Amino acid sequence: MRAFFVAVLLSIGAFAEAGPRVISLGPSMTEIVLELEADDLLVGVLDSGERPQRLKDLPSVGRYGQLDMEHLLALKPDLLLLWPGSVPPAQRDQLRQLGIATFSSEPHDLEQLIEQIQAIAVRLGRAEQGQRYAERLRERLAELRERYRREQPLKVFYQVWDQPLYTLGGRQVVSDALAVCGARNVFADLEQPAPQVSVESVLARDPDVILAGDAAQLAGWKAWPKLSAVAGGHLLVVPDKGLERPSGQMIEATARLCALLVSTAPVSR
Repeated sequence: MRAFFVAVLLSIGAFAEAGPRVISLGPSMTEIVLELEADDLLVGVLDSGERPQRLKDLPSVGRYGQLDMEHLLALKPDLLLLWPGSVPPAQRDQLRQLGIATFSSEPHDLEQLIEQIQAIAVRLGRAEQGQRYAERLRERLAELRERYRREQPLKVFYQVWDQPLYTLGGRQVVSDALAVCGARNVFADLEQPAPQVSVESVLARDPDVILAGDAAQLAGWKAWPKLSAVAGGHLLVVPDKGLERPSGQMIEATARLCALLVSTAPVSR
């Protein structure tokens, strides 16, 4: 009997040392796990675009927006890392009913993002590593805020798409990234994550800079030469896709955005 209990205790110890079996249900969550060097805990991921090379052989549990529940259950996860928009509401309800431990969060600013990373580190059993990583991110963020602070913030229109015209609301973490760079999202007063706006409303707010994902998305604004962004030649392409992934790398993506904006100034009238 004693031998039996010793075996049980050893098996529990081995499980604790190994950590939870984790499935990531969002690319930014997957990236955070990689940044914490905890990818050894991942047993499955929800696919969205190209996978990191380190995870090329990991089982898939579906694609962004469509979870394969059967495959997920077959992997017997202890913890799900959920990005709210990556799984439809009906399937999120199913996951809750299954009783699998779930971490879900959607940060609205960069400090909340860093707090999320720390919270995930705790759930993964990597609290100390998460604390060290968070300290580095906070130091870098403070440095960027100080370096790029402006007395008069740049007015920026962040264009997500052109036809129809979409932007980002003030509760999106990218709005805080702009603030770090001494800029202000001209539609920060809107609560929706990705509101549709009109050309007329953009003209009325007269941004100093218009940002978009590629040059083709900016071409239409040249028809409005009196717009400050056009008059100043400040139709700019976002440096890379890093701002679209709320993970630790977003701090350096913000640094690249700041470097892009640093030479711009409002047009004098």
